Amino acid sequence: MESSKNETKVVIGGKVYTLSGYEGEEYIQKVASYLNGKIDELQSEEGYNHLSSDLRSLLLQINIADDYFKSKHRSEVLDEDIKSKEKDLYDIKHELVTTQMKLEAMDKSLKKAQNENDENARKIIRLESGSKS
Repeated sequence: MESSKNETKVVIGGKVYTLSGYEGEEYIQKVASYLNGKIDELQSEEGYNHLSSDLRSLLLQINIADDYFKSKHRSEVLDEDIKSKEKDLYDIKHELVTTQMKLEAMDKSLKKAQNENDENARKIIRLESGSKS
């Protein structure tokens, strides 16, 4: 199923543009808002507005690439953290199953010992009642 392209008017750097893409309008507006935030951030830097438009554009691109690589690194760190936590969870589940199996075996052993104890108690009572006669 192929999605249709959406056209969305956005304001970037004080100019109106019509962007089209397969993403929804909300997403396209979010991208435009991000770009405006980066532009505002750079314009607040001393001397930025005195640079040529090529240099301003290059600085914007460098800042966006910097954000991208930092986000990518954070994502990779989080992925590794998730893998580590999944392994820890697997180990804990395995330990829980092993402990449950040991507990069940001990419970069976305890019941068997209790049954043997009850049987021995009955034998003692029979022997004691037989020796008193």
